[in-house]
Amino acid sequence: MSGLPGAGTSPGLGEASDLKFPLGAKFREPLTEARFQRLFGDAEQAPELLAEPRSSRLCRRWRRLASACSGPGAWRLLRARLPPLRWLPHYRWRAWLLGDAVAGVTVGIVHVPQGMAFALLTSVPPVFGLYTSFFPVLIYTLLGTGRHLSTGTFAVLSLMTGSAVERLVPEPLGGNLSGIEREQLDAQRVGSAAALAFGSGALMTLAAVLTALPRSSPAELTISALSLALLVPVKELNVRFRDKLPTPIPGEIVMVLLASVLCFTSSLDTRYNVQIVGLLPGGFPQPHLPDLAELPRILADSLPIALVTFAVSASLASIYADKYSYTIDSNQELLAHGISNLISSLFSCFPNSATLATTSLLVDAGGNTQLAGLFSCIVVLSVLLWLGPFFYYLPKAVLACINISSMRQMFFQMQELPQLWRISRMDFAVWMVTWVAVVILSVDLGLAVGVVFSMMTVVCRTQRVQCLALGLAEGTELYRPLEESHKLLKVPGLCILRYPTPLYFGTRGRFRRILEWHLGLGEGRKETPKLDGPPDAVAEPVRVVVLDCSGITFADAAGAREVVQLARRCRDAGIHLLLAQCNASVLGTLTQAGLLDRVTPEQLFVSVQDAAAHALERLEPTGPKTCTVWV
Repeated sequence: MSGLPGAGTSPGLGEASDLKFPLGAKFREPLTEARFQRLFGDAEQAPELLAEPRSSRLCRRWRRLASACSGPGAWRLLRARLPPLRWLPHYRWRAWLLGDAVAGVTVGIVHVPQGMAFALLTSVPPVFGLYTSFFPVLIYTLLGTGRHLSTGTFAVLSLMTGSAVERLVPEPLGGNLSGIEREQLDAQRVGSAAALAFGSGALMTLAAVLTALPRSSPAELTISALSLALLVPVKELNVRFRDKLPTPIPGEIVMVLLASVLCFTSSLDTRYNVQIVGLLPGGFPQPHLPDLAELPRILADSLPIALVTFAVSASLASIYADKYSYTIDSNQELLAHGISNLISSLFSCFPNSATLATTSLLVDAGGNTQLAGLFSCIVVLSVLLWLGPFFYYLPKAVLACINISSMRQMFFQMQELPQLWRISRMDFAVWMVTWVAVVILSVDLGLAVGVVFSMMTVVCRTQRVQCLALGLAEGTELYRPLEESHKLLKVPGLCILRYPTPLYFGTRGRFRRILEWHLGLGEGRKETPKLDGPPDAVAEPVRVVVLDCSGITFADAAGAREVVQLARRCRDAGIHLLLAQCNASVLGTLTQAGLLDRVTPEQLFVSVQDAAAHALERLEPTGPKTCTVWV
């Protein structure tokens, strides 16, 4: 914040007694919005907001809309909605193509076993995991703005979707189904999963695992143990030697090939009743609209799935965008993932999102742009069209182990809790509350509890505003905390306040109490037991108060009415109220609440410095001066 002096130069300390005002020989004229437009803007194109007729604003808005419908406007809209039109002309083919190709093929190889594995979590046949690893990736490549983001099947979403599918289409109690009955059951479950994707989990508890253990096949248990013995060390090696390996070791695809060969040569499916993937239908399913009659039943499940999809995808995109110094469009990301789920649902895909595992894999393999997604789609497409029969003898136990090895990082996140406690205890509390709620309730309800608790912490933080008293350091234009320096210029009767938080129904009470305490209005000063700042800062009766609104990012109807009531109380108490640095949104809300019935446009200022200069002109200089700013 700059100092209060205006165009004039601040006098030295020895010259203060020879001047009418100690802070400078001359103060600027109050800089209202109209004067600001006259000095720095085009008065014809940018008339004063408060005096502009509604018809003029409508005409100006209509001209903007008309210009947006022109050829250049349509091209800008097309570039905004199809990001490849922006980055593809500047694509560095020699430098990036090889990296994108290697990264895309690597991620595509991982998508094949992982997609089939996560399809089991979703309670649908494995081939639908391949569909979900193809269509969403292709659509996001065309619509997404995250250059390093990899979308597809996601463990948490698969669990949440599988929970809803199991509830909507439960397994018959007998469990022995004919081939036709199994196909009908799978078709119903696929329809439910696609409806969830169109509209947008349950954790396996230890008890369910122990209950199902006696019914497990010894051969499948052996295969699972051997698979985990291979997959877990390989994943640890990939994590530990990430910087030294040119590409991560494809442990999943190696395990899939070995298990398929072993099952084929040993006839494990017929001799030991080992469940296998079976025939993967070639090609693509015929597109059809999901069963929309299921939408009323799955809306409660679609909402948390949609929230998780966007939260995970936007967070990952932002992390890598910051790391590689580019920006993403959050609105375009929301549109991309929404369209991806909508269109994918027509091809019997279940909900999808960005995933940390494949995104990290893509970055480590050298991916640079969304073009890597096309190479990933080519790998999945080759499996769907030609290589599907090679996975006929793949044991489903191997896919289950891929799930377990992929989700192990979720449990290792507990190792980060001590560091999270040191950084932010509030974030630690959000993590713990969400985790406990997920374990006790379910994934969707637990996440809902976590979101509500997180929003409550934000509300609590905004209601505990820390006020810091600042003053103008003598001989400078810098503000310093009062407790750091006593050489501060003061002006009796002037109070500058800044409320650094949004003003809404949750904070209006504290806003009122703080200003009552500072201004001595009513009983506020007696009722408030303690506020930050020296008590003598408001010992002098306040005659002029400057309210710096730069920290008020938004205001609702309740908060706006509080400011209007403050203006009325200040006028009744003989206190001149000045408002500075109100953004357009806050100013519009205050105006609609009737602020201009309490104050005049001359009491609105573009900057705090201009408002303070105007305030000093209203005060009679008496004795040593101090200007105190409360922030």
